[in-house]
Amino acid sequence: MPSKPKNLVRIDKTDRRILEQLQQNGSLTNQELADKVGLSPSPCLRRVRALEDSGVIVRRVTILDHKKLGLALTAIILIGMDRHTPERFSVFEEKVAEFPEVQECYVITGQDADYMLKVVVPDMDHYHDFLLNHITRIQGVSGVHSSFVLRRVIDSTALPLGYLS
Repeated sequence: MPSKPKNLVRIDKTDRRILEQLQQNGSLTNQELADKVGLSPSPCLRRVRALEDSGVIVRRVTILDHKKLGLALTAIILIGMDRHTPERFSVFEEKVAEFPEVQECYVITGQDADYMLKVVVPDMDHYHDFLLNHITRIQGVSGVHSSFVLRRVIDSTALPLGYLS
């Protein structure tokens, strides 16, 4: 069995139930959450605050329907860099952080690319403009490979908590 990193936060079954409920609906009131996990409101609130203070709960967000807002095209972009230096990577990461179209950015291995971006835009014309006028103009970008999402099969933000002891 793999060893656990030393900086892990200990989560018991009640904390896990709280986290599972909040991942499904972050807007639950404390009373609603307490009812769902079988606690009274005060201990429930204390546990939620402890999970926030420990950094387990990073933030709460509202997830929007991208298509209803006219953002119909999702692209996955693999990006190669000309040099693998901390300075090149830092410049790239700072630039892509400025673009609201970029939902996710990962440094990756195992591909002919250094980065993978998930980008959401209204349509192919906007994507073309974004690619040519933003991504390819970042210093160090040497290759770009785009794929387009046809259908979301699984689209979840929930973490698998079953592994927690």
